[in-house]
Amino acid sequence: MLFLWLYMFYSCAGSCAGLPARGSPAPPPPREPGGPEDARSPISSFASGAGTKRLPQAIIIGVKKGGTRALLEFLRVHPDVRAVGAEPHFFDRNYERGLAWYRDLMPRTLEGQITMEKTPSYFVTKEAPARISSMSKGTKLIVVVRDPVTRAISDYTQTLSKKPDIPTFESLTFKNRTTGLIDTSWSAIQIGIYAKHLENWLLYFPIGQILFVSGERLISDPAGELGRVQDFLGLKRIITDKHFYFNKTKGFPCLKKAEGSSKPHCLGKTKGRTHPDIDQEVVQRLRDFYRPFNMKFYQMTGQDFGWD
Repeated sequence: MLFLWLYMFYSCAGSCAGLPARGSPAPPPPREPGGPEDARSPISSFASGAGTKRLPQAIIIGVKKGGTRALLEFLRVHPDVRAVGAEPHFFDRNYERGLAWYRDLMPRTLEGQITMEKTPSYFVTKEAPARISSMSKGTKLIVVVRDPVTRAISDYTQTLSKKPDIPTFESLTFKNRTTGLIDTSWSAIQIGIYAKHLENWLLYFPIGQILFVSGERLISDPAGELGRVQDFLGLKRIITDKHFYFNKTKGFPCLKKAEGSSKPHCLGKTKGRTHPDIDQEVVQRLRDFYRPFNMKFYQMTGQDFGWD
């Protein structure tokens, strides 16, 4: 009898270990993978830290004072766009920090969402095209361009707000006012030679991988330009006329509801500054200077931006 009892004890040691004690409730059945408990909404996923930090699939590469901040703020309304707020300046100033550092700056995204960033100085940085191509040859690039004369004056206005004692716009524009020789070494002038900078990008990216957004149309028809951008990024056209209203005081469109808010949102006081009065003779000389470069840019992009 003792031997029979020992035999039953050792036989049950492995197979009976998982049985509930007498009077205890049975454990729940194992959950099927992919069942309803596995499904989480995007909101709950973000709340629990889900999502993955990815290198950007699209970058707004330029240009300074063209309307890049407005474009990024408008795009962030789209639920499938996740973007860095501050400019990373990775491909011009911080490249030595490495891609892991760059990726860590990015927001978390879920499957199907696009990671973006914007740094307008990339467009005029000689090394940027090769560096971005090295990260991913499939990166989609967006350039917001604006009448180069207006852009130069806006650039000067921004600098003037920080350094009130700088020389006049007229004196900085020319190497020699008498001969009318334009000083192309001044960054405010040099940035607007778009055709020259674009040639560098086309060494690494096909023209079809770069979208050129009109800074003027971004003001006059924001929904139309955002439609083109959404198509380019392969996104559903969610951002439409209903998202905008025109602010007469600032002179540009604002969002009726910003990302994550139910309140209207306009860009800050650093946008839409009043430009100083510039000698019209200087403005005309600049228009004459930029004209051949503009014509070449129109040919390269297949778009006439109407700057003359």
